[in-house]
Amino acid sequence: MTLTDILTNEELRQREFPVCKDKIFLAHAGVCPLPARVAQAMNDCTNGGTLGDQEEFVLHRLDEARQTGAKLLKCQPDEVAFVGPTSLALSLVAAGLKFRRGDNILVYYDDYPSNVYPWMALAAQGVQVRLLNIRNLGAIRNVDVMGQVDENTKLVALASCHFISGHRLDHQAIGKFLRERNILFCLDAIQTLGAFPTTVENVDFLAADAHKWLLGPCAAGIMYVNRDLHESLNPPVYGWHNVRCPNFVAQETINYRLGAAKFEAGSHNLVGLIGLLTAMELALEIGVENIATELARKRTWLISACREKGFEVLNADQKPETAAGITSIFKPGQDLTSLHKKLAAAGVIDSLRTDRKGQNYIRFSPHFYNTDAELKRVVEML
Repeated sequence: MTLTDILTNEELRQREFPVCKDKIFLAHAGVCPLPARVAQAMNDCTNGGTLGDQEEFVLHRLDEARQTGAKLLKCQPDEVAFVGPTSLALSLVAAGLKFRRGDNILVYYDDYPSNVYPWMALAAQGVQVRLLNIRNLGAIRNVDVMGQVDENTKLVALASCHFISGHRLDHQAIGKFLRERNILFCLDAIQTLGAFPTTVENVDFLAADAHKWLLGPCAAGIMYVNRDLHESLNPPVYGWHNVRCPNFVAQETINYRLGAAKFEAGSHNLVGLIGLLTAMELALEIGVENIATELARKRTWLISACREKGFEVLNADQKPETAAGITSIFKPGQDLTSLHKKLAAAGVIDSLRTDRKGQNYIRFSPHFYNTDAELKRVVEML
C-alpha cells in the first residue's frame, strides 16, 4: 500500500482508517485513532490469549519489534527497549544517571510537562536545572542551545518538535555539537516519530509513545539508549526481567541483564507491543520520508488558507526544514473554545491548547491519510 493508493482510493482509505467514515480527524498530535490493521493485530493478540498462556502467542515477536524499531531509528536492536509511556522512559533516564553537585542540565520550560518534570526533580540532588531562553514559543534554534551550555553541563533534554508551535528541532546538528563536548542529549520524539525522519546517530537517549504520529496504542512506547551508555544508566526499577534471576530464583546481588532488557523491569504489555509493532511496520511501508513530504505540503496549504480566514498561525514563517505536521491558529486575546466546540459538533476533531500566557490555539495536526477535500471543508467552517 502506498500513499498514492490511500489518497486516490476512498474505499481503501476508509477500510484502512475507519475514523474517516464519520469524522475528519486532525488531532494526531494528541491521541490518534487506530488504523484497522493495528486494531486487528491487537484483537488477534487478545483472542489468542484466551486459548492459553498469553505469552505463547506473541512473545516470540519481541525480537521482531526490536528489529523494526531499530530500522525506524537507525540503531541496533539491543538499543531498543519497550517500557511504555514517554513519561516513564524519560523518568528512567533522569533518575538512572549519576549527577554530581554542581552539574547542570538544560531543559525548555515550555516543553510538554513529560519532558520537564523528570528533570526538575533532579534539583533535589543539587543539580542545577537551567531553563532554555528563546525568542518565540517552541522555536528552539541551534544557536540557542549552543550559547547556553558550558563546561558543567551534563545533559540537554529537548523535544524533537514543540507540541503547540510545531517547530521541529534540528536534533542532528544540536546532537553533534553536544557530543563533541561530551554533553548527553535526551530527545522526546513523540511529536515526530512516524511523521518525520527521527534517527539517533547523534542522540544518547530517546523516548516516544505510539499514540500520536506512529498511529499506535497508548502506553506502548519505544525507548532508545545508546549502547555505550548501558552500563552507566542504571534504572531505579527492579524486576524479574531486567535483573538476572536464573530459574526465577532471586540472587544475592543485583546484576542487570545486558542490552535493552536492562530497562524492562517486568512482563511486557503484549497487546500494546503488537499494536506498536504493527504501527511501525505501517510507517515503514508508507515511508517516513513520503509521510514527511506530504505533511509539509498540507501544512503549507493550511497556513495560507487559515490566514485568508483572518487567523494568525503560530510560527508560520519557519523554514521547511524546521516545520512539522502541526498548524496552530489563533486570534490574539481571543478565546477559541466556541470555535473548537463548533468544529467538534460538525465531526472535525482538532485540539485546543493554551500557552503559559493564557492564549489558546486551535491545533490542526492532519496525518498522511487526510485528504485535501477534508482540509478544505474544515477551513470553510472557520
